[in-house]
Amino acid sequence: MNKKPMIALLAAALLPGMVSAHNIQLGQKTPNVSVADKGEIVLSNDEIAYQEWDNSDLVGKVRVIQAIAGRSAAKEMNAEFIEAIKVAQLPNENYQTTTIINQDDSIWGTGGFVKSSAEDSKRDFSWSSMVLDASGSVQSAWDLQKESSAIIVLDKQGNVLFIKEGKLTSTEVKQAIMLVKENI
Repeated sequence: MNKKPMIALLAAALLPGMVSAHNIQLGQKTPNVSVADKGEIVLSNDEIAYQEWDNSDLVGKVRVIQAIAGRSAAKEMNAEFIEAIKVAQLPNENYQTTTIINQDDSIWGTGGFVKSSAEDSKRDFSWSSMVLDASGSVQSAWDLQKESSAIIVLDKQGNVLFIKEGKLTSTEVKQAIMLVKENI
C-alpha cells in the first residue's frame, strides 16, 4: 500500500485547523463591522455609558487591536504583549490600544462578570478604547477564532500591518512593537 496518498489526505484534512481562519488582509483595512449591542465603553465622571462603535473609528492613530474572547484564558494569552505595550510608553496623541471583548464568547453564566471586568478596565485605563461586543459581531465579521485572542496592528490610515491569532511568540511581540514604533 502506498502511504504517500494517505499522508497527503491526512495533511489536507488537518491543515485547515492549523491555518488562521480570519479574513483580515495585510495592507488592507479590517472588514467593516459595527457593534450596536453594548459597544464602546465611555467614561464620564466615573460613570459608564456605551455608544455604538464601528471600525471606521480606527483611523488617525497607530493602533493595536486586542480582540479577545470574554474568558480569562483569552485575556492572559497575550498579556506579555500588552505588558510590552505599557512598558513602551507610547504617546497617547499618536497611539491607542483598542480592546474588543467578545462577551458572546464567554463561559456560560459569566457574562455579567465579563461586563463588570471590562468596565473596571476602562476605569483603570481610561485613555484606552474598550469595546464590549455583547453579540460577537467583530468575531463574526472578521472570522476570528473562538476562545482566543487576536492582536492586530494598524497604521494611522487603518491599514493592517500585523495580525496574529493565538499567543504571540517573543519574536512576534518584538516585531509588533517595532511596527507600532516605526509607524507613530
